[in-house]
Amino acid sequence: MTNIDQYDYHLPSDLIAQQPLEKRTDARLLVVNRQTQEILHQHVRDLPEFLSSGDCLVLNNTKVVPARLMGRRANTGGRWQGLFVETDPQGHWLVLAKTRGKIQPGEKVILENREAREDTELELLANLGGGQWAVKPLTEESPFDVLERVGRVPLPHYIRGGEMMPEDWKDYQTVFAENPGAVAAPTAGLHFTHELLNKVSAQGVDRQFVTLHVGMGTFRPIGVENIDQHEMHFEYGEINQATVDRLNEVKAKGGRLVSVGTTATRVLETAAASGTLEPWMGKTNLFIRPPYEFKAVDVLLTNFHLPKSTLLILVRTFGGDELLRRAYREAINEEYRFYSYGDAMLIL
Repeated sequence: MTNIDQYDYHLPSDLIAQQPLEKRTDARLLVVNRQTQEILHQHVRDLPEFLSSGDCLVLNNTKVVPARLMGRRANTGGRWQGLFVETDPQGHWLVLAKTRGKIQPGEKVILENREAREDTELELLANLGGGQWAVKPLTEESPFDVLERVGRVPLPHYIRGGEMMPEDWKDYQTVFAENPGAVAAPTAGLHFTHELLNKVSAQGVDRQFVTLHVGMGTFRPIGVENIDQHEMHFEYGEINQATVDRLNEVKAKGGRLVSVGTTATRVLETAAASGTLEPWMGKTNLFIRPPYEFKAVDVLLTNFHLPKSTLLILVRTFGGDELLRRAYREAINEEYRFYSYGDAMLIL
């Protein structure tokens, strides 16, 4: 399973969800049982039926920042677009940028706020290749203060060409988002409401949080034929001692760790690299692919993922290749809604 073409599939474009359902828990839930090889058609609101007292939901509490930037080049007036990715210790920003014509280090870009009025200036410091630039904001404000004023919701390209609507401010954020830093939502978490979380808690299922700041590399297709040659992107994450202690206690008592999304999964598996779940903080480029053996995660709740993506490879590695191929075929035949605003899958 090293050839990327083995992770391709055809998806009719009308199955790519362009907005979420009015009620998050009305999304469909494809339940895939690895032991029995059975596939069931349920809804997210039915999730409590598949959880047991003593289990623990592990959720990613990252918060999506309004990272999409619009502006113009100060010296030519030409349009400029960018995507804030992260900051470095010197306060410089890493951005993915594009513009017409050739832009040079030393140039300045004037960002526009959401009313299309001129706002903060950026100085372009260095072209890092692949569309990435190191830039210096000409302000003493924190990056998140600037982004709250000038940034747009960074929707993936397959949702309305990346063009946000006012509803996306709420729709493209989990109800438990807390730590700002993601430029894409941990989409499995979008299905939860406070009502569903309370219902799960009432039946004795614990809830713990980890952080992984999702980067745009998450959506980038693999560009090599042999997946072992793919250079995985880095993403910042953390899991603290108290959370580790609680999760180890759950496992010791026979409970299951139910990872909500591939992002929480990568934190847990990075933290359990030694074979024992331990506190961890830093950047991970863990690429989960065959023949990887999972050390922490027992159950995975996840959305449907793009062909030839690292996320699809992770899910097929966890669920079993033939079973997950069949599950995806069935989801397409049953016209499930795909990708970020789409339906979900629970792999038991």
